[in-house]
Amino acid sequence: MPEFAIGETDFLLDGQPFRILSGALHYFRVHPDLWADRIDKARRMGLNTIETYVPWNAHAPSPDTFDLTGGLDLGRFLELIAEAGMYAIVRPGPYICAEWDNGGLPAWLFRDPAVGVRRYEPRYLAAVREYLTRVYEVVVPHQVDRGGPVLLVQVENEYGAFGDDKQYLRALADHTRASGITVPLTTVDQPDMLEAGSLDGLHRTASFGSGARERLAILRAHQPTGPLMCSEFWNGWFDHWGAHHHTTPAADAAAELDALLAAGASVNLYMFHGGTNFGLTNGANDKGVYQPLVTSYDYDAPLDEAGDPTPKYHAFRDVIARYHKVPDAVPPPARPAPTAHAVLRDPVRLLDAPDRWGTWEFHEELPAFDDLTPMPRLALLRCFIEGDRPGVLTFGEVRDRATVFFDGDPVGTLQRDHHERAIALPRAHGELLVLVEDQGRVDYGPRIGEAKGIIGGAALHGEPLTGWDVLPLELEALPGLRPAAPSLVAGAVAGPVLLRASVDVDASADLFLDTGEWGKGLVWFNGFPLGRYWRRGPQRTLYVPRPVVRAGANDLVVLELDTMLDPAARFVPRPLLGHTEA
Repeated sequence: MPEFAIGETDFLLDGQPFRILSGALHYFRVHPDLWADRIDKARRMGLNTIETYVPWNAHAPSPDTFDLTGGLDLGRFLELIAEAGMYAIVRPGPYICAEWDNGGLPAWLFRDPAVGVRRYEPRYLAAVREYLTRVYEVVVPHQVDRGGPVLLVQVENEYGAFGDDKQYLRALADHTRASGITVPLTTVDQPDMLEAGSLDGLHRTASFGSGARERLAILRAHQPTGPLMCSEFWNGWFDHWGAHHHTTPAADAAAELDALLAAGASVNLYMFHGGTNFGLTNGANDKGVYQPLVTSYDYDAPLDEAGDPTPKYHAFRDVIARYHKVPDAVPPPARPAPTAHAVLRDPVRLLDAPDRWGTWEFHEELPAFDDLTPMPRLALLRCFIEGDRPGVLTFGEVRDRATVFFDGDPVGTLQRDHHERAIALPRAHGELLVLVEDQGRVDYGPRIGEAKGIIGGAALHGEPLTGWDVLPLELEALPGLRPAAPSLVAGAVAGPVLLRASVDVDASADLFLDTGEWGKGLVWFNGFPLGRYWRRGPQRTLYVPRPVVRAGANDLVVLELDTMLDPAARFVPRPLLGHTEA
């Protein structure tokens, strides 16, 4: 069997120097029927390795489940990498960041506030060990010394940006070895955080997107022997709702890659292909202002969200060709996607019959989402108020968006990023309804693991407001909701409302759904959750992967939470990811 090791100056594959030319490709952000296509395009750019994180919360949505099927079949993903003649790097965390919901940590893990976060704490470590055991059961047979593609396994992830608990890192490394991982173990940190986040005995690598020569010199000071590696070469960036679409010039990124390779370093492009935060998987940042991420994870990567090569793809390929042989064939350029138009109709309004959307639960005190099982992402709260005068409704904290209705009439919306938590009620008594949305859990920094929903309860006239009915919306069942009788929609539409359309296309193909005239909500295509849209932008189109599109009629379902100016579905030839900073 092949042998992979760390030598004095190089990675060694069967005793010979081997440079890792890797690209990040997250299996959980790509439809599984497209994995082989994306892997092949990485090979044709000149890469020899695919790197992926493993998202704990996706595989384990509850403590008693561990899903390895469909789009979460890590074993099949590794097999496809091997079939393409490539190698693999696996980064199981347990924390991955990745602009992914909660940084990959399952929300259920923190129901007990005493559970530690990314530190040597018994309850946290017990859950982590159980998770890693399940992951390594998949990875161990796919290691290179067993005939598989896996060359490296990473311990934790940019830990120096969070803490410096060496006992915690040692516990992760020891469990990784005890689980049967025999390939070299690595850590990754930004250059000024290498000391805090690394551990003697694990090979240190760095993450950066510019200043390659200077940052490699810092890495060498912390890792005196062995190969230099930038295991997160940031060749693009991610986007937040309400900001701009990030891009980096292909020529500048290629020049930095050239500097890396000229220095003899190995590299992992972050990202080679970003993919999509399908469903409700996007994370968020909060450095004083809460900033949820958009659905697209295009990342301005060499391979765009739809899997087509960009100018950066060809620029990187040209750089790699100066140092290593690259395949002759390149992928064809992108072709315009099919266009289509369909009228949205058959409204099902949440406030007309909320019982159809879930099951009510009574709580004397207003619970946070994390107090409910299962934890919802959207919930309707109801309280009957009997008072002698209008007043101001206040919440402890809104995480992350709360739309208030009184006797069925909209009163206003409170948004976390505006630090809003109070609103005036128009009358002294009536039915108070509050629709609360979790817009994505923080994925980086000290707010990882925080609870969602309404935190700290509610008050009116300064007195606690008690006696709440809570209706968690059963999102997976919503595409099946239909009105009692078919009906058309005339003009603009106010949510919360479910709408649907039949979309006709000639053949299965990638599509781009234009949401520019819609407000805020979620979309399903043939039952597949495409993700969130929001008039805020910058993202305007949602990517529909071709494996979920069928020739003929297709079922489109939209949950509009705000106001929709034009109840029509329009599919456009190319993605519209928003304005750039330039």
